[in-house]
Order: sequence, then structure tokens, then C-alpha cells
Amino acid sequence: MTQPAARSTADVIAADTGLDAVTLHVGDLDAMTAYYRDVVALQVLDAPPPGVGTAAVHGAATVTLGSGGTPLIVLRHAPGLPGARRGQAGLFHTAILFDDQAGLAATVASIATRAPGTYTGSADHLVSKAFYFTDPEGNGIELYWDRSRDDWAWSGGRVAMDALRLDPNAFLDEHLTEAALEQPGTADAVVGHVHLQVGDVPSARAFYVDAVGFEVTGEWHGALFVAAGGYHHHLAMNTWNSAGAGPRASSLGLGEVAIRVPAADDLGALAGRLAHHGVAVADDGAVLSFEDPWRNVIRVTAEG
Repeated sequence: MTQPAARSTADVIAADTGLDAVTLHVGDLDAMTAYYRDVVALQVLDAPPPGVGTAAVHGAATVTLGSGGTPLIVLRHAPGLPGARRGQAGLFHTAILFDDQAGLAATVASIATRAPGTYTGSADHLVSKAFYFTDPEGNGIELYWDRSRDDWAWSGGRVAMDALRLDPNAFLDEHLTEAALEQPGTADAVVGHVHLQVGDVPSARAFYVDAVGFEVTGEWHGALFVAAGGYHHHLAMNTWNSAGAGPRASSLGLGEVAIRVPAADDLGALAGRLAHHGVAVADDGAVLSFEDPWRNVIRVTAEG
């Protein structure tokens, strides 16, 4: 197994980097909360108290949903924003990674039962098995399970990925258990990766690889896949619906992508790389906030 070729440690984001909750700007907070809570079977971890119309989080009402106490999705009420325009940059999907196939199967079954019209497809990606959905406001969702890293095939610093047929009914027949079906949403899950729509791949590479410090793990059909620590990908960028897109106007959809690095020193190293590449950064000592070339907001914190 050959993983990505080594770069200078000063140029690469820390190996133990991961993702935190993805924030979405939503128009109908109640409907979106109901979808992620009742259909996707996430737990409400934080919400405005009963009878209170707003929560004082960044000046807007917010609901945080997750799994096993881990935040995965933050819904921020923004009814004054227009809907995302077709072809603009932004979110392609938020990908939620499950520890086991039974937990994934239970969530897929929950959506199939409660909102079958939101299912958009499935695929075996060699490194993972994935199911795709679209929430009521058009935000993409991937639910997936990873094969063991020992089973991933690497060549020339690139991991082998594909989009092979995955029969959802056969998957449920094989992996859905009565225990998991009775308690969907109890499996541990994390945000495994985030897939973005961008205007062009070279600019995405210059930003996410050269400036932020991720390593390229794949290039496939007009998409770039990047990761830290030899994962198949933490971020992906494609132009399938957004070729030529410029900076985003404020709209519903993606609010921010949250990245977590292991230590404060890693945060400082990232700040230095961004400054070297001329990226404007807001730095309060605990959080780095900055925008990619399409005004997708990135927020980086250190563990703990």
C-alpha cells in the first residue's frame, strides 16, 4: 500500500486533522429540523428553548443535530436569504461516516420509510459504500461506511476509487438488524468528508493543497480529492454543476465548513501558510476563519 508522497511538514496540514459539524443556512428551520431529526434520525443536541423563537448563536436561531453526542449538522435560520442559484459554488454534499454497516443500514431504512423521495442514488466507491440524499432545501447528503484502510489500493500517491453499482435493497437485506431498526440514529457517526462545488479545479488545488495544506489523494472525472493523514478524502471539489462559477452571493445552503486540527501549534502553522499565500484570515487566537476563492467559509479550531 503506497500512500501520498511526502511533502515538507511545514507545507502539510496535521495528519490527525478531521472535520466538525457543517453549518447550513436554512429558510424553514422547523421543516429542516424535522427532516434531520425524524428522517435522518439525528439527535437534537442544542435548540432554542420551547416558546423561544431565537437562540443567541451568531445572532440567529440555530439547531444543532448529531449522533452519539457529536455535532454533525448545524441549522442556522436565515429566512431573509435567497435560495442557492443553479450553477453557483457551494455545497455538493455533507458526508456522514458510520462506524458499522448496521447503523448505516438503519438510517438508510429510516429515510426510505419516511422520505423515500429524497433518495438520489448509491455507489460502491471501493474505499466505501455510500448512499445519497437531498434534504428539503436541496442540500446534498452522503451516508457512508468505510472499508478497512488495509483494503484500500494506492498507486502513485492516489487511492483507487470508483462508482460501482450498489443495490440498496441487497445492502439492507444483508446488514439491517432488528435492533438497529428499532433504534435508528444510535450508531456513532462523524462528518467524514465534505464535497464542494467550485468554479475550477486548478484554483481549488492552489487553495486547498498549496495554502491550506491538504494532500491530493485522487482526481476523478473533473473532481479533486484531498485529505490529511492518508485518508481517502476529507474534502472534494468538483465542477460538475458549477464550472466557471465565481464567488458566491449570500444564499441559503452552505454556511461554513468546520475543520479541527490536533493542537494549537497546528493552528499556528496553518495561519502561517495562509498568510504566505495571501489568504485573508480572521484569527482570535482560538479560531481561524477564512474564505476559499468562491467565498465558502472555512472555520478551523484546535482539538480541545
